[in-house]
Amino acid sequence: MRILHFYRTYFPDTFGGIEQVIYQIAEKSSFLGVETKVLTLSANPKGRIAFPHHEVYQAKLGMQIASNGFSWQVCGAFRSLAETVDVIHYHYPWPFMDLVHFATGCKKPSVVTYHSDIVRQRNLLKLYAPLQKAFLRSVDRIVVTSPNYLESSSTLQNYRQKTDVIPIGLDESMSIPADENVVASWRAKLPPKFFLFVGVLRYYKGLDVLLAAMRENDCPVVIVGGGPEESRLRALAQQWNLQNIYFLGELPDPDKNALLTLCYGVVFPSNLRSEAFGISLLEGAMFGKPMISCEIGTGTTFINLQGETGLVTPPDDSKAFSDAMRFLWDNPDKASEMGRAARHRYVQHFTADKMADSYCRIYHEMVGK
Repeated sequence: MRILHFYRTYFPDTFGGIEQVIYQIAEKSSFLGVETKVLTLSANPKGRIAFPHHEVYQAKLGMQIASNGFSWQVCGAFRSLAETVDVIHYHYPWPFMDLVHFATGCKKPSVVTYHSDIVRQRNLLKLYAPLQKAFLRSVDRIVVTSPNYLESSSTLQNYRQKTDVIPIGLDESMSIPADENVVASWRAKLPPKFFLFVGVLRYYKGLDVLLAAMRENDCPVVIVGGGPEESRLRALAQQWNLQNIYFLGELPDPDKNALLTLCYGVVFPSNLRSEAFGISLLEGAMFGKPMISCEIGTGTTFINLQGETGLVTPPDDSKAFSDAMRFLWDNPDKASEMGRAARHRYVQHFTADKMADSYCRIYHEMVGK
């Protein structure tokens, strides 16, 4: 079985959530007899790049409009690679991908992982809607990453008959810190008890709400990640004289895993549907930590079940978020119980092996037809 994944960015250029999903599917499915190629765009393409169990092909990025990458070279590369595989696996949203699908006349069986609605570019969505509808009608199968997102997405209601739910999964080996010395180093630098946020600092992460919540309690919070909101958030923390906040910037995986090992719980205040799943939240569950998140109708409350694996608050409600932090802080036995439940839920539903196995079943079903 040979699969071609197609998405606008990928390792080693970028390390976002969708890239992580593609990587996990590609690597894990190799043990199930699947040969994977990934086609992507790059400002500085290196041609073919070999990963342990899959190959990446980079086409030259031409231009970007509203985060939508375009490439004149990629059509030829897509047509050539598509001829060598059994199934095309698209990753939505990427409007230019829809154009490539139709422009190349691809007739191979196709599945699209529907990662997110288009939330921010509402005006562009009106122009894109006819192409979007044609693309989603034309693919053979659609996969959404949580039942919550399927139920709350108005777009997906038109394609329910061919839509499956496959949760995102993470590899267990990611939860092991590389070196105990890294854990000891962070333990010496930070308070003995703290909440942790991990993620790119973007507009939809709700970090204003987290900082406002910190004005109402004295719980230390460590923030790992960089991004377009970092400078503004640092200035806001300084303006509000928040003494218990630690901005650590971007860190490599051994440091991130050490902090996930040390933290008391994970805070995830994302407040818009652009946060379609919440892989960083899932990392918290993998490490057996109680979680606090917001109800936005997406996968965040598929990972974090209210009162079971953590607490769920309304979005943009700093008082409710602060109360949730204080409840976990003051009830360590309950927090530990929720952490154990989060870990159990990860093992039951969110491993990379389960995700890869589910996709492989879909691949075989499509080729069999």
